[in-house]
Amino acid sequence: MGVIVPTVLAPTPEEYKSILEQIHTFAERVHVDLSDGTFAPDSTVGATQIWWPQEWQADVHVMAAQPSQYIQQLINLKPHMITLHAEAKEDILPLLQQIKQGGIRAGVALMRATVPMDVAELISASDHVMIFSGDLGKYGGTASMMQLEKVRLVKNINASVEIGWDGGINVENAFSLAQGGVDVFNVGRAIQKALDPKAAYDALVAEISKQGAVQ
Repeated sequence: MGVIVPTVLAPTPEEYKSILEQIHTFAERVHVDLSDGTFAPDSTVGATQIWWPQEWQADVHVMAAQPSQYIQQLINLKPHMITLHAEAKEDILPLLQQIKQGGIRAGVALMRATVPMDVAELISASDHVMIFSGDLGKYGGTASMMQLEKVRLVKNINASVEIGWDGGINVENAFSLAQGGVDVFNVGRAIQKALDPKAAYDALVAEISKQGAVQ
């Protein structure tokens, strides 16, 4: 069963708090974006400024060229998952292992140009692979449905891995993404910019839930 996960992308602690207040009535799992301002062009709140209600599952997406600078701080926060980019400017394999040793799920994000077989060792070491189809550090982007082919390629490397998607998810494509094998739907603009965020969230949940009823 898939899960809709609202994305929290905020440049300041005040905006971060505002987003959490907006989604607190319906969110159970959230996706927190952290950027170093170089790997992704826009800066976000820092690793020392993030928080979430204790009952939530929090997935932290680290958009950083040198994620090792943040790993221990993030492990200390005990999130549900920490996801690093395969395209980081350092070897993230030992970092994935460090995350797992801390009792936290480890994920790897693959940008559009990244071929799964080229990072097979990282995929094999991960609990989660996020297909990244958006624009780093920004809400919105386009869900390139051609990227769904990566789901099959990733599963050929690690059959048990959870598949996430980030970028351009909306009610028009959520069902197709679910049919294509996506488990975790990280949603930014379609929820945060909606006139009624909860209604938008509920509509997305309904879309991905249809997959079990369609033959």
